[in-house]
Amino acid sequence: MIVEQLYTNCLSEAAYFISSEGEAAIIDPIRDIDQYLALAKQHNAEIKYIFETHFHADFLSGHLELAAKTGAKIIYGPQTKAGFDFYEAADGEDFPLGKISIKALHTPGHTLESTCYLLTDEQHQPYCIFTGDTLFVGDVGRPDLFSGNLSKEELAGMMYDSLNTKIKILPDSVIVYPAHGPGSACGKSLGKETFTTIGAQKDLNYALKAGNKEDFIQEVTDGLKEAPVYFALNAKMNGQAVPSLESVLANSLKALSPDEVEAAGKNNVWLLDVRNPEIFTHEFVPESINVGLNGRFAEWAAKLIPFNQEIILIADEGKEKEAVTRLARVGFHNVSGYLAGGIAAWKNVGKRVDMIIDVTADELALDLPFDKKMTVIDVRNNGEFAAGHIQGAQQIALETMSDSLVMAQLDDEKNMYVHCAGGYRSVIACSLMKRQGFNNLRNVLGGWAQLKNEANLPLVLPTSQEV
Repeated sequence: MIVEQLYTNCLSEAAYFISSEGEAAIIDPIRDIDQYLALAKQHNAEIKYIFETHFHADFLSGHLELAAKTGAKIIYGPQTKAGFDFYEAADGEDFPLGKISIKALHTPGHTLESTCYLLTDEQHQPYCIFTGDTLFVGDVGRPDLFSGNLSKEELAGMMYDSLNTKIKILPDSVIVYPAHGPGSACGKSLGKETFTTIGAQKDLNYALKAGNKEDFIQEVTDGLKEAPVYFALNAKMNGQAVPSLESVLANSLKALSPDEVEAAGKNNVWLLDVRNPEIFTHEFVPESINVGLNGRFAEWAAKLIPFNQEIILIADEGKEKEAVTRLARVGFHNVSGYLAGGIAAWKNVGKRVDMIIDVTADELALDLPFDKKMTVIDVRNNGEFAAGHIQGAQQIALETMSDSLVMAQLDDEKNMYVHCAGGYRSVIACSLMKRQGFNNLRNVLGGWAQLKNEANLPLVLPTSQEV
């Protein structure tokens, strides 16, 4: 028996490869399926099942493409309604796989169709459970994403019943393999590990320690942040037939000349520069925005770029396919090409480049007492800001910066020093602001990680008075 977790860091997503005696199953595959096909070949196994724990909201699944390539059966749990052929498992139904078996356990709560899959080993003993977004390390799935006409409280009540009648009764030794790890917005506060055990979660998980259903509902629904807008779109797309990744790549990987890119930019096409932020600030195509491949690229692109807008990529040569693939993972099918030769080709034909001035934390500290037109823009989220910030800083969370009403509160006459936690988000923010016509910008290198150590800065910290 082989059980392998395939973790995609930039999405905080875990898929699973299981095999026994030449038969294999995949659980919650992402859009690009080559890794699963390679594992099946490596282990001389035929993929028999594709198990989906639910309709994912934060990425597009690879179930349709994997089924088309392998002939494997797509399996969802009870109450699933989809616009493609699949097998609806009954609660408690067993699926043999070589010398092991996988049992579907319907666990509504995160969504109505949410289903966990319990693996029984060669000795017919429960070995591990694939919990999807029902149970995480230290958390449970949020009950407010894709609930139809049900309230989050009603779904939370269902989740309480699911956990107590299907999950907590399992042996403490059973390994828990969830669909997400730290950084995912599918829960409130996921732990740093990507797997755990039933026993550990009984001891440590706040949601499993709730004394009664009313307390559980209160704890699970309290403090939920607003879900990213694209979550509803991804969940809907996962229930429908969508273009294959192969066709998306074919339509997207078209080399465009600098003149073609320039003309497209003037027609309101989004120019998306995916180079590392520390390179982008030095020179970039005017009005392009930066979301670097070196961070949570697809997630931030989905939060900030309208899905109905055409996109042209600007990338380091050889990185175009990676960018299109990662965008497709969250449902972008609207990339129409890329700048052939990258920024070098743009400059070689004499076209104008723009730049963003970088400043260090100590430079900000030196400027702050003397620059009367200076304002500090903190683009971290509310929790980060509350944990410490510069006195007088204006907080505008990055995910809100595509909203013109939010940005209207800024004064372009001010010298705006923009920072985040470490530098990735602040460059995204500066590029968005440039695109919206703001020019008096400074990007603070190293962000809060550096600023909090500056002795000459007036800081507001939660455990002390102003420093």
